[in-house]
Amino acid sequence: MAVYEQTYKRYAGNLTPEWSRFLIIPRHTLRGVFNYKLFTAFFVVCFVPLLVEAILIYLHHNVTALAITNANIKDLVPIDGSFFQTFVNIQGGFAFVLAILVGPPLVSRDLRNNALPLYLCRPFSRTEYVMGKMSVILILLSAVTWIPQLLLFFLQSYLEGFAWFRANLWIASAIIIASVVWILLLALLSQTISALVKWRVVASAAMLGLFLIPSVFGEFINQVFVTRWGSIVSLGGLINNVTAGLFGTFQPVYEKRQIIDWDTGAVRQILLTEPPLWVSWMMLFIMCAVCLAVLHWKVKAYEVVR
Repeated sequence: MAVYEQTYKRYAGNLTPEWSRFLIIPRHTLRGVFNYKLFTAFFVVCFVPLLVEAILIYLHHNVTALAITNANIKDLVPIDGSFFQTFVNIQGGFAFVLAILVGPPLVSRDLRNNALPLYLCRPFSRTEYVMGKMSVILILLSAVTWIPQLLLFFLQSYLEGFAWFRANLWIASAIIIASVVWILLLALLSQTISALVKWRVVASAAMLGLFLIPSVFGEFINQVFVTRWGSIVSLGGLINNVTAGLFGTFQPVYEKRQIIDWDTGAVRQILLTEPPLWVSWMMLFIMCAVCLAVLHWKVKAYEVVR
């Protein structure tokens, strides 16, 4: 506008609180994500296992339904820690697919179009930018993992009684911790790959390969060296061990195997043991630390090209 008109006035509206400024990113991103009908359809499919889980819980406490179907309650799946662990693992698989679909373009699009200066020239720090991008993944994955699982846990507690709730409160904590660890890992990995690769298809393929290739390599190590320590390089193996430890189903001894000593020709029996749980937790922590270091390196307002 022309300076001589002197019609410019300072903004007099309410200012957004500093702690919630990063939420502007997921608000607009989620609106665009759900404009795709295929993604919306898949997001709805993610709730099908939860519906099955709710039906199983309901059948355990509905005498009429059991009488109509002539089912014996003893033949149904028991509602315990293993029951919730199974569905936590299933929802974790759906969460992985959602992270592949949504995560890779979040940062790569801004880097490819040189949009970071537009974000960071405002009262918006790099930390808030990363938190805003990660919160897109966190919100979507939480909606299909620990939030509905916790609601189903409360449903089971309501139908079974307070005594069951008090005795199995540890299941709720296991659901939250296992799901949050997996969600944080997926969010950090997706944002890191998105910051390193500027093409969406390549970034999605890289994230899928990061999950599959180490798993194959770890299984190769296990078979060749007759061990289970190869699973520490597998994301799936690490999260499975951590989840099993939280739900109390972790088995240190994997299996008994007979091998032939080629020097003596004798057959001896060995025990294949899983790596200790603290090793799995340490590997996950190292992965998260590396992802944060890469994001700190790549997310900046300018880039010097030599």
